[in-house]
Amino acid sequence: MITITELSARVAGRLLLDNASVTLPAGTKAGLVGRNGAGKSTLFRVITGDLAAENGSVTIPKNARIGQVAQEAPGTEESLISIVLAADKERTALLKEAETATDPHRIAEIQMRLVDIDAHSAEARAASILSGLGFDHEAQHRPASSFSGGWRMRVALAAVLFAEPDLLLLDEPTNYLDLEGTMWLEDYVRRYPHTVIVISHDRDMLNNAVNAIVHLDQKKLTFYRGGYDQFERQKAEADELQMKAKAKSDAARKHIQSYIDRFRYKASKARQAQSRIKALERMGTVAAVVEDHVQPIAFPEPEKQPASPIVAISKGAVGYTPGKPILKNISLRIDNDDRIALLGSNGNGKSTFAKLISGRLDAESGEMKLAPGLKIGFFAQHQLDDLIPNETPVDHVRRLMPQAPEAQVRARVAQMGLATEKMATAAKDLSGGEKARLLMGLAAFHAPNLLILDEPTNHLDIDSRRALIEALNDYNGAVILISHDRHLIEATVDRLWLVNEGTVKTFEGDLEEYRDLIVSAGRKKDEKQQGADETASKSEQRKVNAEKRASLAPLRKKINEIESLTARLEKLIQVLDAELADPALYDKSPAKAAQKAKERSDAAAKLAAAEEEWLMLSSEYEEAMAG
Repeated sequence: MITITELSARVAGRLLLDNASVTLPAGTKAGLVGRNGAGKSTLFRVITGDLAAENGSVTIPKNARIGQVAQEAPGTEESLISIVLAADKERTALLKEAETATDPHRIAEIQMRLVDIDAHSAEARAASILSGLGFDHEAQHRPASSFSGGWRMRVALAAVLFAEPDLLLLDEPTNYLDLEGTMWLEDYVRRYPHTVIVISHDRDMLNNAVNAIVHLDQKKLTFYRGGYDQFERQKAEADELQMKAKAKSDAARKHIQSYIDRFRYKASKARQAQSRIKALERMGTVAAVVEDHVQPIAFPEPEKQPASPIVAISKGAVGYTPGKPILKNISLRIDNDDRIALLGSNGNGKSTFAKLISGRLDAESGEMKLAPGLKIGFFAQHQLDDLIPNETPVDHVRRLMPQAPEAQVRARVAQMGLATEKMATAAKDLSGGEKARLLMGLAAFHAPNLLILDEPTNHLDIDSRRALIEALNDYNGAVILISHDRHLIEATVDRLWLVNEGTVKTFEGDLEEYRDLIVSAGRKKDEKQQGADETASKSEQRKVNAEKRASLAPLRKKINEIESLTARLEKLIQVLDAELADPALYDKSPAKAAQKAKERSDAAAKLAAAEEEWLMLSSEYEEAMAG
């Protein structure tokens, strides 16, 4: 169980948590939700001890391990599988100690502990996690330095998942995943055996992977059972009851205040007036429901939509190096009312295809025809870096309409969903979500007939994503969407194209079928690995037993030495017993008889001690071999 009690925390002088309290039962999978900037990541920092609370406490079971994705993505020459395996610090330490340990008792302890933590299957488990996050067998053995930052962040995520902490903290884990990786992670979190708190704006993850929602709002924490949809219903019902209670309370207060105002200075009514003043004080007030307004997003309508098809490709191929196409044999058409989502793992060529359609890459072969006058708007996350840091949103828009009056420029900025107070803010000081809104507005500025959006939601909270859904549904042009947000795809598109195996083709099923395909494929990989493990289990067990025998050789040697000693002592006792059984010994040499009796007594004592030690060491050896 995790208990947060009257917690207050500040960052840069700003109070983000104010006497907030919540309790999470053990094994809870909780989604932590709230507006961007509300303090969700700050709460994580307090839980991990990276930020001291102003007051209050966070109580976590003693010795519980807390895990979160490292801020720095690994970029060393180590292989991905090695980095992930090293995340289990206990296993790593035990294996290192086993290389140098000489004490038989400690060697036995190490081997038994390695068995307890299932160390022999560690590599298979690490490979399964990396596979689920998009790394094939060959990639898992490449150095981390050969991957881009986004892919290395996946390795950091794989490492914390492999370590399997008692409390797993995930802060926007899907931001560097594709749809396939997001679906796999959703399934993994749902089946995770310990407590999870995940900050996410992915509605499907919050509906399918968690069983509770913790809402951070107005500096307070509120616990709701169920997924995000249930939370929304419960929150709406609670808000409605609160508004009714406030209206009722305000009416009652107004009625009492009216009586007080009329009679407080009238002698005959003064006592009644005073009692009503006290009643008014006891009533207190019901807080108003605070509604955060989300700026809408609007895309300008195309002036004239060309006749379909607006794009037609026949046997097209595209790539970055002549003669080495990433995609080929593409034969597709896009009509003027199409809403298309591109499916497929990162690295399969979705962005390459988007660049082909937008004219950023030329077709290497085949034929691609665009409708006359076709205007295309293109948005991609990496373009956030193209914003001019010291220029405001108004400055960026004014470049595109230099002759327009100031009011018209500001009106266009407002269409992009930026509030008035943000219009004069330098781009470098805008939040990620505000930058994304500005960039999408600039991409669609000239009213394109076809809008291509490549991962537009990474910095948008749930309410802003809802605004984007409404904007896309109101937009009359064609749309091509690349996104890991399943809810956005389901709410805005009607066609699915799969980018896979070096080409682009229509996917006939729906997203639920695609999810089942991805998750089942991942599980089949695990089952295949498990089958291979079982096939090799006898050989592996023989190897393990051989390794155990080798590590326990000093213990076995000691047991053998004791067995030899007991055999010698038993033989000596037999000889002494025969001599002491002769009556003549006592008549001829009483002193010699006494000496033989003493030798026999000493030998019997040594034999008893040896047998006791043999029993203890033999039991220890058998337990170690059985483990």
